Parts: sequence; C-alpha cells; structure tokens
Amino acid sequence: MAVRAPHLYEVLRAFCLAAFAELAPEAAEGADLPFVVDRHRGGLYEYRPLVRDTVEARAFVLAQLPDARIALDELRRDPAAAIFARAQLGPESSEDRALFRAVLLPLLTRTAEACGGFDWEDGAFHRVYADLERTLFGATRSYLAVAPLVGLSAGETIELGRGVRVSPSSPSELATRWPESGELLPPGFGGGPDRTCLLELERELAPEDDTLPDAPAELADAVTALRLATGAPAAAGPVVFERLDWHPVGIRPVLGIAATEPGGEPTRLDPWRGALAGELLGHVGRVEEDPELAEAVERWELSLFEGEPLRSERLREALAALVGGVDGLWAAVMRTSVLLVESGRERADLAGRLRALALGDHAEEEAADAVRRALVEVLLHGDRARLLADLDDSMLGLRPRPAGYFGARAFRRDTGTAA
Repeated sequence: MAVRAPHLYEVLRAFCLAAFAELAPEAAEGADLPFVVDRHRGGLYEYRPLVRDTVEARAFVLAQLPDARIALDELRRDPAAAIFARAQLGPESSEDRALFRAVLLPLLTRTAEACGGFDWEDGAFHRVYADLERTLFGATRSYLAVAPLVGLSAGETIELGRGVRVSPSSPSELATRWPESGELLPPGFGGGPDRTCLLELERELAPEDDTLPDAPAELADAVTALRLATGAPAAAGPVVFERLDWHPVGIRPVLGIAATEPGGEPTRLDPWRGALAGELLGHVGRVEEDPELAEAVERWELSLFEGEPLRSERLREALAALVGGVDGLWAAVMRTSVLLVESGRERADLAGRLRALALGDHAEEEAADAVRRALVEVLLHGDRARLLADLDDSMLGLRPRPAGYFGARAFRRDTGTAA
C-alpha cells in the first residue's frame, strides 16, 4: 500500500523502533516472553505471546520517550485522530494521554504481536500502519461496540435493527478482538447457554464524523427492549468494548440499570421475539418525548430489581403513569384489561388481579406480566393519548376494542396463520 501520510508514517515508525529498543533487552538477555494458549472452535490451539502485558507494564516509561512526544505532536495536528482522543478522554485525561492510550500503545502492541515479540520486522510495521491509515483517511469507518449479554440464549445471530444485534459468542472469541476483556466479563460468562451472547452495535461512520455513537445509551435501550419483549432477566456489560475498523478506541461502562441482572428465569431469544424487540427498540429510543410513558417504562424496569413491598409499588406507579392519566389506578386497571384481553372470563380474571394490585396487595406474576405486556402494547401503538380515548370508547360500546400486538399474535396462533 502506498503511504498516504509519509511524515506520520516516519514518526510512528520511529516511536515503535524506540519502544522496541526499550523493551527488547530483556528478551536479548534470555528472558522468555510470556505466552498464553488460546483454544478455538474445532479444537485448534494458538500460542499467543503476551506482548500486550509487557507493553502495558512499561507504558509510563514509553510515554516519556522523545519519539513518543514527536509522534503525539504529529497526531495532534491531524483532525482524523481526534475521534480516538475523544473516545479515551476522561475527567482526568489530557489529549496527549488519550492519544497515547488510543493510538500509540495499540499500534506498538499490534506491531509486536505481528513480529512475534520485540525483534523488529519492517514489513510487520508496514501492515499494521496500513490498517491505521485506512481508519484515519478511509472513505468510511466501521464502528463496532460490543457488550456481553446474559439472561438470554440464542442459536443464531438475531438482528434487532438500527445496527443492533444479538450474536452467540464465547469468552475466547471476545478475547481475540479485545484481549483485555478477560477480567471485564460478567461472572460465569461462557459457562451456560444464557451467558454466551454478545449485544453488538455496528455503524458506518463518514470521514467527517469526529464523535462516536453513544453506545452505552443505545445498548441500554436494546436491553430494555429485550426485557420487554421476552420477560427474561437480560443484562449487558458491565462494559462496552469499542473499536474503529481494527483499532480499539475505548472501553466504557454500561448504564447501571442495563448492566444489573434482574431475577427470573433465563429464556431463549427466538426470531419472533427478536423481531418484537426490534420493533420496540425504535420506540424505546423516543420514549422521552412522552414523560408519562418514560416514567412508566422506568418504574417497570426498576420493579425488576426490587423486593416486596417496593416491587408492587413500582408496578402500581408504572400502571398509573402508563394508562391511568388523570383518572388514576382504577381507570388504569379497566383500560389494561380491555387492552390485553378480548372479552369474557379471562378479562374479568385479569381485572381482578390488577384490582388487587391497585388496592395494595403484592403483585402476582400474572399481574406483573400484564404490566409488561401493556407497556409493549402502548409503545407499539405509538399514540398513547389516542389509544386511551379508544379504550374508553370501547368500554362504553362506542367502538371495537383497539387491535393489539398480543391479540393479533393469539389470533394467528388460533387460526394457524403464520406469525
């Protein structure tokens, strides 16, 4: 590949050469470079030298090298490098520190990995630099954010939309992309079917984009959508791993409510419920436009982590905010019963369970699940005020009951129509 920025190439090469000179003496004295054995699918094993640990351990010394200062000066002049600095900047980070952690250390680590240690090979550096230059100056940049997902199992990749998907994976596969992930995974990740998935966000960024997507917020919305669609104790995190093309750009914490595991039984994410989660995802992302709906979603989600009596109080608050309006909990009970059940004894049974919740009893599982399903119906309907008016007219016999998502699903099941 023809070098597009020769001066940047030279200063980065000089930094890597100086770092190799700093790190190589131990190997020259006969010290063995530590390595780890990675096991991949199909029973294949890979011996991977732990150059990353060696580089990280000497990061402070490497940052003081004169060639590191020259390389940072050059990167600071390049607008394309700003996106890497922004991903690493924190309240106590300087731009130089951010660029060093986001560009120079990964470049050095990948070069050493390509060399199999600290014996310099010009071709290895050239290949690694070519990847960096494609990221800095390419027509598009491929952004990927990944968080471990627990509480759900999936036999295949399921697209949720908006660039978000759920994919089966394993700790070893995650480690090939982010070697530092080993100590940042949920407890027991990889140890059971409900702890072997990743929640991923992928976007193509234009060259002029100098900020990354808000992956923690977008993946938190996806967790909410999955919880609503499946009733499963889904959680993601505790961190999000981010990269541009091949280049790691940051590790950020997942929002607390999305990273905390609720109680409950794990379940399987099938394509139908994946499609439902995908439909919900777009609505969850706009929920702040309706403050009462946003409050209902928040209260319901908080109820997943509470014991009694606070759990039932959260559910009452969610139900009242969702469909109670100025009329309060009694109206919310009746509207939810009409919304979820066609007619007859089943509607009376649900109304009784919700009435008991409204009067202060602890929520039965059927009542708690009814609040979840009511949230799904209202979110998918889109116009909450119109839906409440239609439900009231239906109770007065002025119009048919509004068609609902779960009702349509039951109709397809009863008639044998494909869902």
